Amino acid sequence: MSGADPDIPAWLWPLVEATRDLDAEALMRFTPPDDTGRRSAVLILFGEGPEGPDLLLIQRAEDMRSHAGQPAFPGGAEDPDDGGSVGAALREAQEETGLDPDGVDVIHCLPEVWLPPSGYVVTPVLGWWREPSPVSAMDPAEVSSVHRVPLADLTDPANRVSVRHPSGYIGPGFTVHDMLVWGFTAHLIDRILALAGWERTWDSGRIVDIGWTR
Repeated sequence: MSGADPDIPAWLWPLVEATRDLDAEALMRFTPPDDTGRRSAVLILFGEGPEGPDLLLIQRAEDMRSHAGQPAFPGGAEDPDDGGSVGAALREAQEETGLDPDGVDVIHCLPEVWLPPSGYVVTPVLGWWREPSPVSAMDPAEVSSVHRVPLADLTDPANRVSVRHPSGYIGPGFTVHDMLVWGFTAHLIDRILALAGWERTWDSGRIVDIGWTR
């Protein structure tokens, strides 16, 4: 693992530069109010697969107590032995997908964001998958599937929607790999695409409700 270096591909550099000294409010409107939140981390891992640049996502198991069936970045709560957010993100990603952390170059951490419903303070860890390893759902009780989603699919306007929560809240969403990506994960992807200059014009008036299936 190492910091950002010339080995990072040219297509990823706009995101690296845009997030190097990012203000927290440019990433998420909910920023941690104090130091009392439960600390966790997620791995935002970009690689290059058979279909070009891609992003690693998991789909949580349907019978989990929280975020059941929801697509997400690999990640979870920090343990005392993790040594911080980077260690937590890599450990969780290995446990959930089986990836080899030695093949990941950590670029930097994005600003902490706060998830009010759960009380988690989440650190997104941006990474480059220098040496991709096979990935799959390691524990079916927690993860139902693992996906390398092409960046081209995430930027395709045909796959972008606005998602309506039963509460009435409407936020960004993506319909990729037979999944509806919404909530915290979709918001981060939405901001990443915009910050990197990858976003394409899409129809925000196309609204789908949670529970969507292709």
